[in-house]
Amino acid sequence: MTAFALTDTGTLTGRSLRHILRSPDTIITTAVTPVALMLLFVFVLGGAISTGSDESYVNYLLPGILLITIASGVAYTSYRLFLDLKGGIVERFQSMPIARSSVLWAHVLTSLAANLVSVAIVIGVALLLGFRTGASPLAWLAVAGILILFTLALTWVAVIAGLSAKSVDGASAFSYPLIFLPFISSAFVPTATMPGPVAWFAENQPVTSIVNTMRALFAGQPVGAEIWVALAWLAGILAVACGFAVLAYRRRLR
Repeated sequence: MTAFALTDTGTLTGRSLRHILRSPDTIITTAVTPVALMLLFVFVLGGAISTGSDESYVNYLLPGILLITIASGVAYTSYRLFLDLKGGIVERFQSMPIARSSVLWAHVLTSLAANLVSVAIVIGVALLLGFRTGASPLAWLAVAGILILFTLALTWVAVIAGLSAKSVDGASAFSYPLIFLPFISSAFVPTATMPGPVAWFAENQPVTSIVNTMRALFAGQPVGAEIWVALAWLAGILAVACGFAVLAYRRRLR
């Protein structure tokens, strides 16, 4: 983006962030479901689940919970974008001398900021539940980078949903499959315990490689080739979603 577009994006991002600050229940609501799931699995189901290792179940569980946190949080991006379009504010922006891309980027950056706060809340609760890690500062940076890429990728998917939706419910409904996807991965149980076809799907979908990479980073273990698979998935989803979102935005404003 040019300096002109960066200034416009910063202004519109500030507008979106102020909306969130006026209703912090958005972030709280986003964190409630993952925290409830974490409590359920740790205290109710965790004792009956064998992960094949000596680590605590909360350590095994946390990477998947963080992805669910982000998947549920990006639904608000779709919802807010849909309301802006229906309310006519986007058309008003287009009549002003501002960069067209700044409208979308403002929603994306707001999503990134809000979801990182939600992720921090969930990690804080996990620490209270016994989560411990020997990860180095570099490993923590790698985890943060993966979560940021994951958030950006899913947020651009949310932008497509917000631009294409016909109703408020439709704008956020796209997130339900994304929230469900970690349940068919290595996030909660090893894929080896699953039936053949389900195990094949779980081992070859993006969440498993992302979760395994984060789990290894938290444990201070070598990540191996999993990190490259995870990054390839994230980069691919981000590029495709961003491209389709821009096309949908141009069509919408013709």
